[in-house]
Amino acid sequence: MPTKHEQIIRHIEDLDVGAKISVRQIAKDLTVSEGTAYRAIKEAENLGFVSTIERVGTIRIKKKQKENIEKLTFAEVVNIVDGQVLGGRNGLHKTLTKFVIGAMKLEAMMRYIDVDSLVIIGNREKAHELVLEAGAAVLITGGFDTTEDAKRLADEMELPIISTSYDTFTVATMINRAIYDRLIKKEILLVSDILIPLHDTFYLQTNDPISRWHELNEQTKHNRYPVIDEQMKVVGVVTAKDIIDRPHDWPVEKVMTRHPITVGIRTSVTNSAHQMVWEGIEMLPVIDQYGRLLGIISRQDVLKALQLANRQPQVGETFDDLITGQIKTAEDERGQYLSLEVSPQMTNFMGTASSGVLTTLLVEGATRMLRHMKKGDLVIENVSIYFIKPVQIESTITIRANVFDVGRKFGKVDVEMYQGTQIVAKALVTSQLIDR
Repeated sequence: MPTKHEQIIRHIEDLDVGAKISVRQIAKDLTVSEGTAYRAIKEAENLGFVSTIERVGTIRIKKKQKENIEKLTFAEVVNIVDGQVLGGRNGLHKTLTKFVIGAMKLEAMMRYIDVDSLVIIGNREKAHELVLEAGAAVLITGGFDTTEDAKRLADEMELPIISTSYDTFTVATMINRAIYDRLIKKEILLVSDILIPLHDTFYLQTNDPISRWHELNEQTKHNRYPVIDEQMKVVGVVTAKDIIDRPHDWPVEKVMTRHPITVGIRTSVTNSAHQMVWEGIEMLPVIDQYGRLLGIISRQDVLKALQLANRQPQVGETFDDLITGQIKTAEDERGQYLSLEVSPQMTNFMGTASSGVLTTLLVEGATRMLRHMKKGDLVIENVSIYFIKPVQIESTITIRANVFDVGRKFGKVDVEMYQGTQIVAKALVTSQLIDR
């Protein structure tokens, strides 16, 4: 029997895209408290199929697929630019195909407008109506209003007119930044990308006898299986060590490990790999927001996915990429070292290299040295850092790493950072190694 919270989530999922959602109405329709309804709506917003907009309310939006993640809904644009909706509220759930800056003559601008575009424009009231007639939405910069005719037309065509106090350049930058951040997220491997789905997953139920484990082991050669209850919720895991010397007619519920480590489909593959390495396990159950089994991921699939990701071109460049991309590798009589110049983006408000940047560089120096010695992947386990003196902007720094303890499963590296001949920072980095 699903809980009240689960019933509300399913009710919201079943609503038509564009429908307005009210805490009070849901509480009344499903006979729950307003507090329960509010918490469920907030979870639906986190799951990506509900959006809350100031002065408009909460609406059901279409949940975007991963390959379409770089596209925004008009509702999301309102939140990005702190906008006010002047008309066309029923179209906020629609996805915009592109945005156009209306900084040219009217005739020339209309040539660039397609259906479901977003035109960023100032207080050109005649242009507002023409844009709507062409099937595009309007974003008015500078905090200006529009005509009542334009608002009525927006309502009729279900195309939003949004007003924001920001100028055109700032608005375009904000929207570009949001799209760019989504492109970075798009390239991050998630558990959903490597999930072995439920119909291909072998699992046990709480009342299954231990003999069923032996049957699955003989069939699949695996030794770790999730255990589910009658509602398909994961309640445990059974491994080979759990069933040693146990009677075959015992139920698996009696020997299983309760409260197992699980992951969701939105968990990153890197995070899952860390948990597998840290706990020394070969398989993780994947669950939905209600704790029900969706499938599993295996350690072998996780490692393959990480190795493949390392060979793929990155669409979105992160801040770490900007830092590490400037590093140069060189060698002298003391061995290999890294060097780079401290750029303005790496500094804090005082004009010295920020502690975050220095930490990234120290860890990168240790990581490169370990990968040079051990051809495989690694997970950073612990970093102890000592900052000795600040590093001035436009200074050239060098990083030298010394591996002083390495085994089959771990490595310890001593890293030193220099500005000229003076040492400015030191670090001791410990990591777990993963053989490819």
